[in-house]
Amino acid sequence: MNILAFTKPKNEVVFVYNDETVKEVLDKLENHRFTSVPILDREGNYVGTITEGDLLWGIKRIANFNITLAEELPLSKIPRFRDYVTINIDANMDELISKATTENFIPVVDSHNLFIGIVTRKSIINYFLEHNFIVL
Repeated sequence: MNILAFTKPKNEVVFVYNDETVKEVLDKLENHRFTSVPILDREGNYVGTITEGDLLWGIKRIANFNITLAEELPLSKIPRFRDYVTINIDANMDELISKATTENFIPVVDSHNLFIGIVTRKSIINYFLEHNFIVL
């Protein structure tokens, strides 16, 4: 099975750019009520994943909890605990399911590491429920 069927395309994904400010990223997380989002560079390459915790600890360490300083603080200065590991669009379902066991979403990239979307754990579970692979 092709993982493209599960992939939410980039134009439907909330993501941030690595040159945005911490304040801009916080606003996006708050507006969309997400706890983590992919980070891209302006060329569209996947850089990593930023979480609320990363932002909180970064603001504490770098800006001493000063939100005014966060308005100028670039996201690239915030250390990340860990990034969600990408999966290539040509990956198989076993690889996809393996990654979905530990993450809420899996970033999908093409052969040039350009971000093309995400696969959510929810979409995988819903597929298996709809096709009677999982019995509740």
